[in-house]
Amino acid sequence: MSISDERLRQIGNRFAELEARMASGTLEGEAFVAASRDYAELEPIAKTASDVATMRTEIGDLEDMLADPEMKAMAEEELAALRSALPEAERQLSIALLPRDSADARPAMLEIRAGTGGDEAALFAGDLYRMYERYAAEQGWKIAMISASSSDVGGFKEVVAHITGQGVFAKLKFEAGVHRVQRVPVTESGGRIHTSAATVAVLPEPTEVDVQIDENDLKIDVYRASGAGGQHVNTTDSAVRITHLPSGIVVAQQDERSQHKNKAKAMQVLRARLYEKMRDEAHGEEAEARKAMVGSGDRSERIRTYNFPQGRVTDHRINLTLHKLPEVIEGTALGEIIDALIAEDEAKRLAALDG
Repeated sequence: MSISDERLRQIGNRFAELEARMASGTLEGEAFVAASRDYAELEPIAKTASDVATMRTEIGDLEDMLADPEMKAMAEEELAALRSALPEAERQLSIALLPRDSADARPAMLEIRAGTGGDEAALFAGDLYRMYERYAAEQGWKIAMISASSSDVGGFKEVVAHITGQGVFAKLKFEAGVHRVQRVPVTESGGRIHTSAATVAVLPEPTEVDVQIDENDLKIDVYRASGAGGQHVNTTDSAVRITHLPSGIVVAQQDERSQHKNKAKAMQVLRARLYEKMRDEAHGEEAEARKAMVGSGDRSERIRTYNFPQGRVTDHRINLTLHKLPEVIEGTALGEIIDALIAEDEAKRLAALDG
């Protein structure tokens, strides 16, 4: 993707214009918020564009200096360094200019479900949830559990969480799919390795403007919360099940004592699932590929394998293997995998533009 000098000038002019508007003191309310967001998005692009423009100008000046015998040796040395650095600066600018997914900056709903493997799959789902909790903390994000269905031996049959912060969906969207674990369960006396799986879904959180829900399209049932005892079980009909009739999507929520709070949480999850459905329909084939990737939870449809006996994690989409499973499960090394997936995605999109 070659970027013309004219395009560099346009970026510089747009940024200077935005800078002047921000400094004018005339922007208020929503106009100021919108301009601030545009400024924050454009600033790193404008800086990279300025660096590229400066390097190209300096290369031109140095090429002119080659005709001067006294300056030739110095010019050749500086030229070599600049010509070596320019392609990487141009590549970084090309990446910065790639079209962004409109949902990248949004908060996300994280849904983890135990798949094949019974109790061991539920324990693994719990491990994954804690991995994302720690990764979120490292990123400075906030994670709040929306609902959870615990298994008898620990872990989760299903857990849903809400994550807010800078660029949440942009990073976590690559986690959607089937995660497979290979390890010896604590209950296994013979030391045999078992294979289990859990599915991860990551849905960008919509605003109420994105998804308009007609109350007439909802069937709302209330019932008594059930569970294994303890604080989550009460004697009132506080649990809520919402069915969205046009789409058939069903969301149930019973973690709160208040019916009102359960309904609010269920609506939050419903809105996210409807928004994802709208995005899937808009993206067509890409959405079908993503659905196929998430799959049914069968252990054969996996995006990543966590092999405990060998201490390794392999992401099958990019053939990346890290021999640091404890650090990945702790969340501290998960960023290495996510960063590699983002880089691969950027490389593919750049190649598509060049092609």
